[in-house]
Amino acid sequence: MPNPVAYLMLLIWPFICLGLFRNLPLQRALIWSVLGGYLFLPPLAEFNLPLVPALDKVSIPNLSVLLILWLGTNEKLRLWPASRLAALLAVGLVVSAIPTVLTNGDPILFQSLRGYEPILFPVDALPGLSLRDVGSVLIGQILTLVPFLLARQFLADEKGLRELLLAFMIGGLVYSLPSLFEIRFSPQLNTWIYGFFQHSFEQMMRDGGFRPIVFLPHALWLALFMCIALVSASALARQTPVLDRWKMLLLAGYLALVLYLCKSLASQAYALLLVPMVLLAPAGWQIRLAVAFATVAVIYPMLRNAGVVPLDAILAQAEAVSAERAQSLGYRFHNEELLLARAAEKPWFGWGGWGRNLIRAMDTGQILSIPDGRWIIVFGTFGWLGYLCEMGLLALPIVLIGLHLKKHGDAGLSPWVAPLTLVLGITMMDMLLNATLTPLTWLSAGAILGHAERLAARRPSSRSDVAGPTLSGSKRTVF
Repeated sequence: MPNPVAYLMLLIWPFICLGLFRNLPLQRALIWSVLGGYLFLPPLAEFNLPLVPALDKVSIPNLSVLLILWLGTNEKLRLWPASRLAALLAVGLVVSAIPTVLTNGDPILFQSLRGYEPILFPVDALPGLSLRDVGSVLIGQILTLVPFLLARQFLADEKGLRELLLAFMIGGLVYSLPSLFEIRFSPQLNTWIYGFFQHSFEQMMRDGGFRPIVFLPHALWLALFMCIALVSASALARQTPVLDRWKMLLLAGYLALVLYLCKSLASQAYALLLVPMVLLAPAGWQIRLAVAFATVAVIYPMLRNAGVVPLDAILAQAEAVSAERAQSLGYRFHNEELLLARAAEKPWFGWGGWGRNLIRAMDTGQILSIPDGRWIIVFGTFGWLGYLCEMGLLALPIVLIGLHLKKHGDAGLSPWVAPLTLVLGITMMDMLLNATLTPLTWLSAGAILGHAERLAARRPSSRSDVAGPTLSGSKRTVF
């Protein structure tokens, strides 16, 4: 159970966000309000109020920055995307909760035979969804999109894109210190500070040592963040003047060492692929690779349903690298098969919340499946409608940048947008294995979308009524 310190941190975070906006430029304050909450607020701790979604380390920073920008500054919010498809996907993601709730009003009962007579006795039940759940889910979906919508408006220019990469690098450097502590002394910081351990301690043990978790949901989340920090440092190093480039490369080398010590094979593989691309490849190649990542992430469930994903070949390749990792991957694939069969019973709108999408023993209610990938969680919860809207909204910014590249080359492209598309693309690929959709993912997607919209607005053929996002350099007051 979280201790009072955990709830106190959640309570004071809005005031920390306000302090950031009063003392930092708008772009930096926006990024660090969201990034700081993700890195340092307690996981799992939340305030559960009636008729609204849980207020936790994600929703509290998102709500705080929205209210500060809306009520505490003279910035005019332009949250509606200029891209019609982006607007349609955003609306679809929010309202997808309505048909899900309306088609899941029946409770799921778990019954057991007792005695010698064939009589079923109720053991447990999952409640059905009611109309009062609609408001809570709708608000939750809107709060999820806040970083995306705000980044689209305020982080779309060259300075904002650079600020985002810089924040990822600095965040990785800051987080490396508690990470190294936990690598040496075991993951204890969340227990010492917030009074509980947020996951299975056994999963933090690897190769005779420990994997750090600090205040994130799992060690895999931390390793992915270190990979993103390393890619960001590499992008910054490439654009740094030659005389000072060695300093940035040293920071990148340090982050690479921390990532290696995190003992996550997937994140290490991502880094081995992306870092040389960011340091050496032209922007066009980087964007094309990001488009490939996004395309695979979106169509993966279709390929899985069609049975064309070569699972045996993938497992054989994993076995050649590590028998332990192959066993873990095989376990994930097995659970995907179970959950896909469950989702196929309600393919369009899903099963809704309360864990109704999971496989359970019908006589005890015991959970028999563990969903790892974000895609299977969304697919089982909100069906095809929710999945296509969420993954489509994440993929669309990359695709729009790719279309600009195809039609107009790199004219007008910020030097920072290509590595940022790779960060977003590799996160979408990781979401096939893990539920690593975070506010940082939405920040990246929103900033890229805003940049793509700006490029479209500059072209002569664009509609003149498409207003560009507000520049962070405009004057403002905070309360």
